[in-house]
Amino acid sequence: MDEDKKIQSWHWIVIALIILSFFSLKIYSFHWPEATLKLANQDLRVLVAKDSYHLIKGLGGRESLGNYDGMIFVFNSFAKHAIVMRDMEFSIDIVWLSGAEVVDIAPRVPLDLAVSEANLKRYYSRVDANLVLEFPAGWVEKSGVKIGDRLEVIQ
Repeated sequence: MDEDKKIQSWHWIVIALIILSFFSLKIYSFHWPEATLKLANQDLRVLVAKDSYHLIKGLGGRESLGNYDGMIFVFNSFAKHAIVMRDMEFSIDIVWLSGAEVVDIAPRVPLDLAVSEANLKRYYSRVDANLVLEFPAGWVEKSGVKIGDRLEVIQ
């Protein structure tokens, strides 16, 4: 009988660990790292997407950026990384950077409403990049950002 109780105790411990792991992952997905950057002489408070969950989620499902100026996507390689408007609720400006230099811009990217994943329009930079900044539509024009501008990481 004592052996049965030990096995039963282990089952409960394993179940508790599985549940704890699940909730830890859920809580982690709600945490977004932040950074302070400078672009076009403007200090920017941005969300940082650099792990697979955040890179895929991006700004999807948000009504706005809230208290943030934008989101920066940090990729591990220089390439023509595709940006899509998956689950987006507002239009954006996309700025691609190679290192710290702006190399391409897609202003006022429209929403892809009621489109399947396979049919989402993909936006690519014309040259390889390792960083992508997304801002509310119109921000690039208003701020005067242009190709060749430099990004500075403040914090």
